[in-house]
Amino acid sequence: MKKTLALLLALVMVLALAACGQQAAAPAAQTETAPAAEAEAAPAEEAAPAEADPMAELIAAAQAEGELVVYGSCEEDYLAAACTHFEELYGIKTTYQRLSTGEVPAKIEEENGKPSADVWFGGTNNPYDSAAAKGLLDNSYVPINASHLTKDIYKDPNGYWYGIYTGLLGFMVNTDELTRLGLEAPKSWDDLLKPEYQGLIWLSNYNTAGTPKLVANLMIQLKGHDEGIQYLKDLDKNVQIYTKSGSGPSKNVGTGECVIGIGFLHDGITQIVDNGYENVALIVPADGTACEIGPVAVFKGCAHPNAAHLFVEYALSPECVELAAKNGSYQFLVIDNAQQPEEAIKFGLDPSLVWDGYDFAKAAADTEQNVKDVMEALNGGDDRFKTE
Repeated sequence: MKKTLALLLALVMVLALAACGQQAAAPAAQTETAPAAEAEAAPAEEAAPAEADPMAELIAAAQAEGELVVYGSCEEDYLAAACTHFEELYGIKTTYQRLSTGEVPAKIEEENGKPSADVWFGGTNNPYDSAAAKGLLDNSYVPINASHLTKDIYKDPNGYWYGIYTGLLGFMVNTDELTRLGLEAPKSWDDLLKPEYQGLIWLSNYNTAGTPKLVANLMIQLKGHDEGIQYLKDLDKNVQIYTKSGSGPSKNVGTGECVIGIGFLHDGITQIVDNGYENVALIVPADGTACEIGPVAVFKGCAHPNAAHLFVEYALSPECVELAAKNGSYQFLVIDNAQQPEEAIKFGLDPSLVWDGYDFAKAAADTEQNVKDVMEALNGGDDRFKTE
């Protein structure tokens, strides 16, 4: 009997130990599978930080400077609208002054490395080329929005300026006055030398405006240096007035004070569309023409470089350039994401009308010398060239 009880006790203990062994084994199995479970539950690996937005950084740096000074050589209404909108967009105090393209580099050069403005906006590219050659412009910043320029000719090859618009050079005539005088409208540059046009032509001043600099470059390229200078000397005999600003002739054609004005034809559109002068006709010279490129540039050593760089980005955007047509400036635009002004299309002022042989790089290199040669041929100019 005792043997039987002992055997039963031994059996119970074996079973109990076996049960304990099974219970101890379960957590071990769970421990082996825990890393997989934890891996499934763990959050995804932290994403790499996003790249910095260069425009956001530029805006912040510009706003920290808090101020911008602009010299503008486009028409005052467009200049005012562009600067006002820039201030509204970014909260940067923006002051501006309208100066002709001849006045700006002269002023900046006198300031000897401490320019009173930060950025130059609009006008004609030839004086910008001269300013760059004199070390007055800065090319350290390459604007992101320059990728929207439609042609390489719309920017300086060394990055000193970037184009925002282009405009055709030509003639604006008062048809009522020509009829009264019994004269036909000129069709070509050579026509302007006819004696019947003596005292009827207005051109802007070689010393103060960019427009006649383009005229000089074009004539010298079309005819050769000596012949081109002689042409301009002969043209001078028919010129009644040399205006300080390039748009000066256009503003006096509708009234009849100027019968034939040499200038950019989009200024003529302004007189027809905005001022109601239906007696103004626009003429693209049959013997070839050139175009201006209206740039934006930063002055070297300016006080607010980040604000200036931001303004360049803004100037190369639809936000800015589409303000032109809303403010009486109807140039063709040179960025691919902007809407062309209907008025420029309506009057057929397509940049493709530019003479194929016009060499922009040569013009950039020769402008200053060409103007010196013209003024020397004119013996320094007479009272018509006085600007005061």
